[in-house]
Amino acid sequence: MFENLNGTVALVTGASSGIGEATAKALADAGANVALVARRRDRLDQVGAEIMAKGGSAFAVDADITSQDAATRTVDAIIKHFGRLDTVVNNAGVMLIGPFADAPDGEWDRMIDVNVRGVLYITRAALPHLVKAAEDGPRQVADIVTISSTAGRVARAGTAVYNVTKFGVVAFTEALRQELQPKRVRVSVVEPGTVGTDLASHTREELRASVRAHASSIETLEPADIANAVSYIVTQPRRVAVNEMLVRAAAQTW
Repeated sequence: MFENLNGTVALVTGASSGIGEATAKALADAGANVALVARRRDRLDQVGAEIMAKGGSAFAVDADITSQDAATRTVDAIIKHFGRLDTVVNNAGVMLIGPFADAPDGEWDRMIDVNVRGVLYITRAALPHLVKAAEDGPRQVADIVTISSTAGRVARAGTAVYNVTKFGVVAFTEALRQELQPKRVRVSVVEPGTVGTDLASHTREELRASVRAHASSIETLEPADIANAVSYIVTQPRRVAVNEMLVRAAAQTW
């Protein structure tokens, strides 16, 4: 059984491309009003226009959520615009891989800032509104979904700090799930395998070719595949909580 999201509001970070864009569109198709959050305003406006052209409702906020003040202002702006918040999808992330000892200055900090701090800041700012939505909203439930990775389950050479961030958000999700379960705020994590996005473009230039070759050796997932997983989670009836979902490409062995 799936429920529509009519009358609800969903916030999606990293909504300017890839999984975030696909998820925002999927949630809009399910009836949600969608708040699009990312740094690239031009892309957010384009995604928003595509949603509205199909009869949906979208509101774009360009923000750097690695700043706690910016994350708080972002949530405040969404509440001011829509009046409520029912779903948060923490999707923004970067993958900067390569040998640990060779990492350029600032690379670890960037991953920790986006993949961990951004999740914490947006979640913290959104929580009071999600609790309120679960109390008096149309569905009597709210959702937090964080996009992790298979790198949050399996550590591999060359991905040490990326593993730190993704294992970390998996642990955060489980602890927060236990805290919020009595309040009917469901907390979930989705762990995608190899997806055909521009995530590899963040990698050091000298490593990009090998990363792309690795991905091209199989038929990768599409962003819509992960968007479908998120939609499945948040459209479940109030009595159902899907806390963890691992989605690998069918040909992926790692």
